[in-house]
Amino acid sequence: MPDDDSRPSYRVRTAADLADLASDFPEDATPLARATEHSLLVREGTRLRPPLPRPASTRIFVVANQKGGVGKTTTTVNVAAGLAQFGQRVLVIDLDPQGNASTALNVEHRRGVPSTYDALVDGQPLTEVVASCPDVANLWVVPATIDLAGAEIELVSVVAREGRLRTAIHGHPWVGDAASAGEERFDYVLIDCPPSLGLLTLNALVAGEEMMIPIQAEYYALEGLGQLLETVDMVRKHLNPDLAVSTILVTMYDARTRLAAGVAEEVREHFGDQVLKTSIPRSVRVSEAPSYAQTVMTYDPGSPGALSYLEAAREIATKGAPA
Repeated sequence: MPDDDSRPSYRVRTAADLADLASDFPEDATPLARATEHSLLVREGTRLRPPLPRPASTRIFVVANQKGGVGKTTTTVNVAAGLAQFGQRVLVIDLDPQGNASTALNVEHRRGVPSTYDALVDGQPLTEVVASCPDVANLWVVPATIDLAGAEIELVSVVAREGRLRTAIHGHPWVGDAASAGEERFDYVLIDCPPSLGLLTLNALVAGEEMMIPIQAEYYALEGLGQLLETVDMVRKHLNPDLAVSTILVTMYDARTRLAAGVAEEVREHFGDQVLKTSIPRSVRVSEAPSYAQTVMTYDPGSPGALSYLEAAREIATKGAPA
């Protein structure tokens, strides 16, 4: 922990800072008016800001942390919605049997609906299991059903079981570069993993090129991170040498406490530029949104949580893929 008189050597970007960023709204608009106009823009599928440049080829992110409750699924769906608002074409693959990402993105995921289970276990093409998100333009979802809970057992005896998801993703005609996939290509694929290091998460790590790790701004959240990074090193050595931890996002950040500042500084000391400048504040609105089958980007677009996730998405898009 830092001493009472010390300060972090860097400045975490807070929601208050983000609210002051340049926007398309009149300067004299009230916060309610800004939030209302923002909400209308999102729901109409209109870009909140000018589109960001598209990556040259599809960037495949694995969003993982075996510790539960760190904001992994929340980060997946809100970063995806933020990227879509910036004009990117985004696919979310729900790999968690609980189906929370599918709930937040308002896609059907009852038993029997085409899902990640069908792609992993039965080898069904992703084109047959993708659903479009009804609330955000340019956002598609491969939902997860409860059937996925048994997938790890069913895959044990399958040949090359660790590469099933990779095969499915690269078999989609919209995954690739401009030459192979055209203008309809996905710019981003975000894989939401279960809170464990089992066969489902291993499939995601083999399929991905970049890894995004949400870390809660509490010291307990740092425990177990070493185990996760050891797993990443093992996957990189034996199964997927292209996997890189490119993005770390501090979530549930409370700017009023020294604890949060200390954790954020420690994470930055260890990981440097991999840590996004933007942190995600603790927010009731972020927590409420999934109960209305929405991301916070559509549930309360003017809230600090939505503004923070929007800026995190912009950071990810402008930083680009690691060399």
